[in-house]
Order: sequence, then structure tokens, then C-alpha cells
Amino acid sequence: MDSGTSRAPAPGPGETSTVTTAVPARLDRLPWSRWHWMIVIGLGTVWILDGLEVTIVGNVAGRIAEDGSGLDITAAQITGVAAALYVAGACSGALFFGWLTDRYGRKRLFMVTLVVYLAATAMTALSFESWWFFLFRFLTGFGIGGEYAAINSAIDELIPSHYRGRVDLIINGSYWLGAIGGSLLSIVMLDTDIFPKDLGWRLSFALGVVLGLVILLVRRHVPESPRWQFIHGHGDEAEELVGAVEKEIEKEKGAPLPPPDREITIHQRKSIGFGLIARTVFHTYPRRAVLGLSLFIGQAFLYNAITFGFGTILITFFDVPTGSTGYYFAVIAAGNFMGPLLLGKLFDTVGRRIMISSTYLLSGILLFGTAWLFDRGSLGATTLTACWCVVLFFASAGASSAYLTVSEIFPMETRAMAIAFFYALGTAAGGISGPLIFAELTESGVVGDTVLAFQIGAGLMCAAGLVAAFLAVDAERRSLEDIAEPLSTARSASSTDR
Repeated sequence: MDSGTSRAPAPGPGETSTVTTAVPARLDRLPWSRWHWMIVIGLGTVWILDGLEVTIVGNVAGRIAEDGSGLDITAAQITGVAAALYVAGACSGALFFGWLTDRYGRKRLFMVTLVVYLAATAMTALSFESWWFFLFRFLTGFGIGGEYAAINSAIDELIPSHYRGRVDLIINGSYWLGAIGGSLLSIVMLDTDIFPKDLGWRLSFALGVVLGLVILLVRRHVPESPRWQFIHGHGDEAEELVGAVEKEIEKEKGAPLPPPDREITIHQRKSIGFGLIARTVFHTYPRRAVLGLSLFIGQAFLYNAITFGFGTILITFFDVPTGSTGYYFAVIAAGNFMGPLLLGKLFDTVGRRIMISSTYLLSGILLFGTAWLFDRGSLGATTLTACWCVVLFFASAGASSAYLTVSEIFPMETRAMAIAFFYALGTAAGGISGPLIFAELTESGVVGDTVLAFQIGAGLMCAAGLVAAFLAVDAERRSLEDIAEPLSTARSASSTDR
């Protein structure tokens, strides 16, 4: 198949090659295939692990805090200090690995970050002192933060533009499949008739390691992003990879593919400096920077503050036994997954602006209503869970769209670093302060304190929804290169917000 690629004469010392390629258009016009399913399984399943582990921590906090657990630690320290350290690690890991991902490629880094994540999780299971538990919660977060940058950039660069929104949302939403598993697993692991107090919670972490090793084996077959390759001087490898995929899909579908409808000319470069990244994000695309930051702060506070402490709320206010909180969390986790699953397609058809703003606003308004009912004493453990299930049905789709948004609205060369930056800044604002504040509010046992935490989360979600209504980018079914022209093209110096 003629790729339509041409290369200028070899550059002299200190110069870069200029390449004209149809690789982006060739990737975007591919029909859905077994190859795309392999990418989804290889990259997306790690969110299931993340959901499994975070949920386990929240649900076993009460058990680990009990005498005989093997750790001298309180439930507030687990849902507060340890949760904040996990998020701090994720912010640090996102920035560190995000820079490496843009410099050295998606594939190398999404292998490394998974190994870091698994090793730290295994060490968490072996905790014998609180400081050890805190340390490896930080390092586990360090690994998962790198996953966010490497995987979201790879997914968006490999998935065709017509499917990019729904696939990205569903993959990020698959976190909640892990949350369901973690909730149900914690019920078994906390049953002292089956496992001793000092063993069950350790085995919960160990199981996550085993599942992660399986994912690591599958992930070996996921390729490097051809978009990253042709910009960073690996054009021949990009052409070879896309050509092989095209042949595989033509054989699978039994029909030839249509020719690509466009080409792009770029000046290949090895790396991008932090100065250029900062100028691109804040000077060239300031409105998009405000949008990304708003979306991440809103969803980070809501999720990191509320879900880390949901089990504590049930125990404190409704006397739910420690071993039974998993049943309730499994229900709201199911609502979280169904949101992206059922609403995801609308982000590609109805459009980004309407869907992002409406999911944020609806979840915020519904959470205000939940806070009002909770304050009146109208809710029990079951009805509070039902309210949360509805709130998070919309919030989950909105939160997943935050990752999609920052991944697709900035130039290719800055993609992983942009994801890392907004994830780190937004999560630091809402994800570190959230668990610390919320742990104190719920531990007090005062209804008004918990209501306040609900209202703060709801207010931030509504504010982010209003920002999205005005600033969201109409990125549905558009090539990444059309949404934000690569910095390596000749015209990119004159790019502005659009």
C-alpha cells in the first residue's frame, strides 16, 4: 500500500529532517478491529487494578485500624494521610513520567510505570509499621500517576477519531470495575472466619499484584504510537507499523481500506523543552488551560475526597459493620462504570461541549440535593448509597472526559506532559487537600461537617461545568492534528485558541 510519505534530503549537522506523512489520517480512517481491542485490553485494564486497590484501602481502613491487624495506625490516618500521600505520589509520578513519555515514547513508559506500581503494591502488602505503609502508598501513587500520562496519550493517538471519545471514557471508567471487585473482595478478605485480621487485608493487595502481572504480559504486544514515532525521527518504524496494521485489518474485514484524505509535513525533533511546553499551554492556548484545570480540580476533589471516605461515613453515621461496607461501595461503583459506558457515545455524537458541561452540572446539582437530604436526616445507608449512585453516574462520565479533554486539545509533542501537568495541579488542589479535610470532617461525627464536604465538592463540579459550557473545544470526530496543530509543523508558530 502506498503510504504517501516523502522525505526531504538528509539534514546537515544541527538540522532536523522534514517529513511529509499520511500516518495520522491512515490511523483515523481505520474501522474498529481486533487490533483496537488489543490496545483497549492491554492499556485500559490497568484502571481496573487502580480501582481495585484504592477501593480496598477505603474498605479495609477500619479493619487495619483494629487491634491485631499488624499495624499501629488509625482509620483517619489511612483515609487521610495515606490517601493524601497516594495522591501526592500520583502527582509527582505524573510529572516525572509524563516528561519521560513525551521524550522517550509511550510504550517504554507504560511498561515501566506498571512495574513501579506493582512493586510498590507488593511492598504495601508487607507493611509492618505505619511509616512503611505511608511510604509505599506514596510510591504506588507514583507509578499510577505515570500510567495516567503514558496510557491516555497512547490511547488517543492509536484510536480512530470517530471512536476516540467513547473509548477514552470507557477505559477511564473501567476503574470502577476494579472498584466493584475491590468492594466484593474486601468482604471476603475482612471475614475473620476465613482470614485472620493480620492476613486478609495483605492478601487483598497481593491479589492485585497477581492480576497486574497478567496485564504486564498482555501489554508487551501493544505498539508504540506511530504519531510519536514520526515526529521523533522514527518515521520508517511508524510507516512499517501502520502498514502492517492496515494489512491485518483488510484481511479481517475482507475489503480494501479507503485512501487517506490528507497528509502532514513536520520537522522531526528528538525532544521538547519545558519552556516551549509552558509557552504552548499558557500563551498559545490559555483558554484551554483554564478549561483543563477547572475540570481536574472539580472531579479530583469530588472523587478523592468523597470516595476515599465513603466507608467511614457508613460506619460513623449508620453503624454499618466494617465487613459490610463493600456491598454499598459495589453499588456506587456500578453506577460510576455505567455512566461512561452508556453516555460515552454521546461525547462523539452530541458533542464534547454539551456533554462535558451537562455531566458536571448535573452531578453537582444532584450532590447538593443529596447534601440537603443528608442534613435533614432523611437518608439511611441504603438511600444515601442510591443517591450517590445517581450522582456518580453523571460525575464519572464527566471526570473521565477531563482526561480525554487535556489529552486531545494540546499539540502532540506536549500531550503526555499536558495530561501530567493538569492531573498533578488539579489533583494536588482537590486530591491532597480533599482526603485530609474530609477525614477530619467525617471523623468528627457531626452531620453538618459532612454536609459541608458534600457542598464543597458539588460547588466545584458546578463551577467546572459552567467553565466547560463556555470554553470546551468541539473535538468530536476530529483528527488530533486538526484540534491542535503539532508544534513541529511549519504553521504551528501562528496557532491560536480555536
